[in-house]
Amino acid sequence: MASFLPGLRRARRALRRRGLRRYYAEQLAEPVDPHLAAFAAYWYRGYSCNPRAIYEKLRELAPEVRSVWIVGRQHEGEMPAGVEYVVAGTKGYYRLLARARYLVNNVNFPNEVVKRAGTVHVQTHHGTPLKKMGLDLRDAQFAGKQGHMDFDKLLRRCARWDYSVTANPFSTEMWKTAYPVDCVTLEVGYPRNDALVNASAEDVAAIRAALGLEPGRTSVLYAPTHREYADAYAPTVDVARFARGLGPEFVVLNRAHYFHRDQVSAAGDGVLDVSSYPSIEELCLASDALVTDYSALMFDYAVLDRPIVIHAPDWEEYTRLRGTYFDLLAEPPGVVTRTEEELVAAFRSGAYAGAEAARLRASFRGRFCSLEDGGAAERVVRAVWRDAGDSGEPAPGAGGRARIGA
Repeated sequence: MASFLPGLRRARRALRRRGLRRYYAEQLAEPVDPHLAAFAAYWYRGYSCNPRAIYEKLRELAPEVRSVWIVGRQHEGEMPAGVEYVVAGTKGYYRLLARARYLVNNVNFPNEVVKRAGTVHVQTHHGTPLKKMGLDLRDAQFAGKQGHMDFDKLLRRCARWDYSVTANPFSTEMWKTAYPVDCVTLEVGYPRNDALVNASAEDVAAIRAALGLEPGRTSVLYAPTHREYADAYAPTVDVARFARGLGPEFVVLNRAHYFHRDQVSAAGDGVLDVSSYPSIEELCLASDALVTDYSALMFDYAVLDRPIVIHAPDWEEYTRLRGTYFDLLAEPPGVVTRTEEELVAAFRSGAYAGAEAARLRASFRGRFCSLEDGGAAERVVRAVWRDAGDSGEPAPGAGGRARIGA
């Protein structure tokens, strides 16, 4: 009997999928709800990033819009109180996707999602691109390695966009070749960075206290990127050894990339594991400096005008296999290190926060952070929801390429 169980379970899953597809088709025949908006982030990982900031500003400026989040079942318990949501893969999920007039995401919705006439899709992205993205990866050495780089399907997903939110002119230009689709570019800054600009000293103190950070102790946020071409997770910094090298006046906030959080357990003397902490913005505010390799977080963190150290032990391999849009080592936001010994020395000597580091950071900020004034989310809401008055009329400019600046 036990040998039949796997087949029975597969048959039940297939039957359920067919039923949900029929239900979705039925819902697509129903009218679009002009006052309904769907929000999602990071492949349904929860309540975060640019969609979160837009959602919160929309609730403030246009409370008549019913805004519903999509979340994976494994992240359901992480949703905050008072935020309406549906679980991905349920009837509620398919009903929302079929009936919502507005769909906001920082990645693409799945291939099966239909772009209905009269609906408005807002692509917020989730970082200024250092590494190559989209169609610019066609010649990347790793592109076919994992079997998921189907560029025709990618273009079809991107063709649903009505708006593309960019943080700076650099991103706007890069997306033209990475995602060559017909949509309105909202070059307005990143909504998620409003929290960094608008936070008060009291806000920062409260976050530090909630994390248990002692007053006067220098906190260093370590946040490496993901390497798509690697066969397995291989950290480039021994976090415990790094913390020992810094000494007791420092504490390292270890933030593993979300693809690797289940593989990382780095806590102990001088190390606080914050990989599962829900808000990266709060971690930025709580820290006194950032150490990263090639993560897009560097562009957001620069908004704070705090020290950034680029630790790049494998820069040549990364640029060869992944590809980048500019030479980070030639135009860094601060000190660059290539070994763990250099990394520790940058902090112990004070060079990480010295005059040369400040000069480099100022140049970097001028290039990438000029739009970050704390009002990006409001600019998006007013552009997409017509001055935050949900009239049910089509959003202005939807379906044609244009650029709406700050």
